[in-house]
Order: sequence, then structure tokens, then C-alpha cells
Amino acid sequence: MEQLSAREIIDFIGNAKKKTPVKVYLKGSIKNIKFPKSIKAFAEKHTATFFGDWEDVKHFLKKNKAEIDDYEIEADSRNSAVPLLDIKDINARIEPGAIIRDHVTIGNNAVIMMGAIINIGAEIGDDTMIDMGVVLGGRAIVGKHSHIGAGAVLAGVVEPASAKPVQVDDNVLVGANAVVIEGVHVGEGAVVAAGSIVTKDVAPHTVVAGVPARKVKDVDEKTTSETGLEDDLRKL
Repeated sequence: MEQLSAREIIDFIGNAKKKTPVKVYLKGSIKNIKFPKSIKAFAEKHTATFFGDWEDVKHFLKKNKAEIDDYEIEADSRNSAVPLLDIKDINARIEPGAIIRDHVTIGNNAVIMMGAIINIGAEIGDDTMIDMGVVLGGRAIVGKHSHIGAGAVLAGVVEPASAKPVQVDDNVLVGANAVVIEGVHVGEGAVVAAGSIVTKDVAPHTVVAGVPARKVKDVDEKTTSETGLEDDLRKL
């Protein structure tokens, strides 16, 4: 999938029909109720579960009030412009609780852990792990065989439209709770220490640490042995 530009994302969100999807559990005289085409219902004799947009559901509940004994409504968004990504056929390991919006690209054998939040337009390369609680902002790019540590943030850039996205190249390790600011390019094989705030580009095969992050040394054998990734974690 070709990456969307900031302008394309802005236009997509601006022009999208905003929706408030709801799930309803209903009890009543179901046989006397006719469900409209705008509502997808799974109905039994006295109970039904159905899905639809709140505006349609609200009208439906009011219209059929006399036939309804009770109901419960679940809603997790309001006037949402971007649906979640359909992950069923993605060739990756995606754990429960990850929130991934539409128009995100996920490579083969990637791993997305619990609680990760990945915004529209982000790209994740083959064999890359996005650890627990990571935030990948809009249009953030992560290359192949990299690891973004738990709680790290790769800042997003949807607005202003002229801003450059974060780009993390192949074979990079970003430590837990690190923050990479908009427009920063982290070169291939680099290591970003835990808790660092990266405000400038990181050269390939270097180690940076601190607030703001500064070069500590070049990647050496000791660094490689301490930061090596485990391919077994990426097996499907």
C-alpha cells in the first residue's frame, strides 16, 4: 500500500462520513419488530443483538418503544472519521488490545503487542516488533527487523501538512519510553536508549541517549550482543 500524504489523509478525514457505531442488546417482542436495512440484527424470539449507526438506532428504538422491554447500548466512539484496520488476513502477530486505524501498512511477520496505538498512514516493516503501549503517530515509518520498545512514541504528523514524518530505518532498536520528535530520521542499525528524547537525526549504526538525545558511541559487538532481536518471537 502506497503511503498517504498528509494532504490525502486530511482530505480523507475531512470528507469521510462521520459515524457513531453502536451495539445494542435488546429484549422484547422481537417478532413484532421489523429491522431496517441500515441495522444488522441477530434476532431470536425475545432477544436481539444488533449493530448500526447511532442516528439510525436512536430512531429505531423510539419507533419500536412499545415492543421493547429493555435494552443496553455499547458505544466506543462518536462521529468517528477513520475506522479501525481490518486485521483478519494480515500476515503478522497482532495481540489483543492494539488499536490500529485504517490505512496502516503492516509487513510480514511483524508483531504488534497489547495496547499499541497506531494512527492512520503509519508503516511497519517486515519482522518489526511494536511493543506494549507504543504510540505510532500518523504517517510514522518503521523499517524492517526493528524493535520499538514499550511505551515509546514516534510522533505523528498529519498537520501541518508540510511536516515530515518520523522515519526509523531497518534493524533499529528504540528503547522503552523513548520519544522521537516529528521529522527525525533514525538511521539503519542505530540504537536509541530507553527514555531518550530524540530531536535530531540519528546517524546509522550509532547509539544515542539522553534528553535531548546525543551520540554516546558507535554500535559495536558489545552493543549488538546486548540489543540483538529474537527471530523466534516473529514466527507465525
